Amino acid sequence: MTTEKTLPRVMRFDDLVFQPRQEKPEMAQLAEIVGEEDGTPLGAGYARLNQARIEWTVLYDEVVTVIEGSMRIHTPQGILEAGPRDCVWLPAGTPLIYEAESALIHYCLHPSNWASARTAA
Repeated sequence: MTTEKTLPRVMRFDDLVFQPRQEKPEMAQLAEIVGEEDGTPLGAGYARLNQARIEWTVLYDEVVTVIEGSMRIHTPQGILEAGPRDCVWLPAGTPLIYEAESALIHYCLHPSNWASARTAA
């Protein structure tokens, strides 16, 4: 991670570029807003989920806010259902399945360098 933080900025939603998620490109496209490259341990962005069923164990603390559509998150404690303006808290280490027919979500996670820390281990 860089030691200097980037300057404050506005990122317009209409200018964001959504990139296919490597593991499930047909189900999830991501647009990062801030992360490791910005010199911060906070990560945030948007994701579009389409006919998605993505199994994962979160390796970071995460908050997901549904902007459009709805989603279900299967956890060992049960199914969490969220619609527009609903938020979901997911602590690191939670095994889950993200599931959505069609949803636009905003996510915040910490630490932003979880992927590089994982590959370094």
